[in-house]
Amino acid sequence: MDDAPRSTWQALARGPYLRSAWPWRAAGYLAGSAFTGIPVLLALVLLATAGATLSLVAIGLPLLALLGLAGLPAAAVERRRLRLVDDDPAPTPHRTPAEPGLLAWAGLRYREQATWRELGYAVLHGFLLWWVDLVAVATLLGLPLLLVTTPLQLALSGDGEVKVVKLWLVTSYPPAFAVAAAGAVLLPALLYPLGALAGARAALTRALLAPRERELRGLLTEVTRSRARLVDAFEAERRRIERDLHDGAQQRLVALTMTLGLARLDAPPGPLADQLATAHDEAGKVLGELRELIHGIHPRVLTDYGLTGALADAAERSAVPVDTHLAAGLPRLPESVEAAAYFGVCEALANIGKHSGAARAAVSARHTGGALLIDVRDDGRGGADPAAGSGLTGLADRIAVLDGTLTITSPPGGPTVLSLEIPCPVSSPESSP
Repeated sequence: MDDAPRSTWQALARGPYLRSAWPWRAAGYLAGSAFTGIPVLLALVLLATAGATLSLVAIGLPLLALLGLAGLPAAAVERRRLRLVDDDPAPTPHRTPAEPGLLAWAGLRYREQATWRELGYAVLHGFLLWWVDLVAVATLLGLPLLLVTTPLQLALSGDGEVKVVKLWLVTSYPPAFAVAAAGAVLLPALLYPLGALAGARAALTRALLAPRERELRGLLTEVTRSRARLVDAFEAERRRIERDLHDGAQQRLVALTMTLGLARLDAPPGPLADQLATAHDEAGKVLGELRELIHGIHPRVLTDYGLTGALADAAERSAVPVDTHLAAGLPRLPESVEAAAYFGVCEALANIGKHSGAARAAVSARHTGGALLIDVRDDGRGGADPAAGSGLTGLADRIAVLDGTLTITSPPGGPTVLSLEIPCPVSSPESSP
């Protein structure tokens, strides 16, 4: 359910806290603190002692340097353990190094504020927090459970008496059951402060170990740059494949076609001449298909004449007559932007020819304010549905990689307008012809 509590705090404020799993999740979170706190304490003491002892020799310096990174594994575990009392994930605040290697990774970590917050949390957790958590669980949960089990303790005692929590001596079952009843009443009452303490403990953990707003902006910037690098690498690979096909396979097919044509002319009439003619025709068809494939990978007109010439060429090859309104002096843009815009227009024109029933279409393109704006309009029947397998979903994904948007307005009866907006700077002052 959408209104279900997602943390211990919300469970305390909203729903039936005692009838849910949140009290026991809170108890498990606080009790499990010892399983992480004790190893952290031992590791900190060991590194600090060994580093201080060996600081006069070279081996002590790496140990002291390693102490600065001791909070990283502890913080990673604590962020995962936080899910016990808070369903919202706590992502890592650390960035990915721009270069591979241990030195680049360590250098970045030492410069990040998050590393030192995690070290501070590790020191606080190892020397104080897990003790407080255990005492809280023992007091708020262990005490009422001890009271509830008083009759069982009396039955198992060999001398017929039991000292409840080392304070009250019980020698018969009526007082034992009375103490158990008091424990049964006390248990649900103490589960509320237990949950409140677990919520406060989780809030402290999130404040120290989760990324802050500035770090989130840095992570978003890094993701954006990484995506841009992937797009550039993808376009470079497309260009390499196009170049290899154009300069390698296509030239060989041209030579083969010419050789078969010459052999066809020299062969005397008969079955051999017929077979050479068939082979010559097939080689010509393969060459034509290869040229179409090369054009689909990265059209030469886009490289030679820019987006203006490529869009004009796409309009001329369209099955539906197309009016073009291309802004004068459209600048040269990054290759990934020009390719996405070109193939987007080609996909839109192909859909118009196949599905719209339009008699005419129009393409307009302009670059204003650091963004490329393209509109493709047709006078067809409308009702374009991206889920109908028209290729619009893949086109939207391709535009989204460049932080662009694709908008389709297609009411029944038309007209249909497909708008592309791709933010991009001008890469060169030169304009397309």
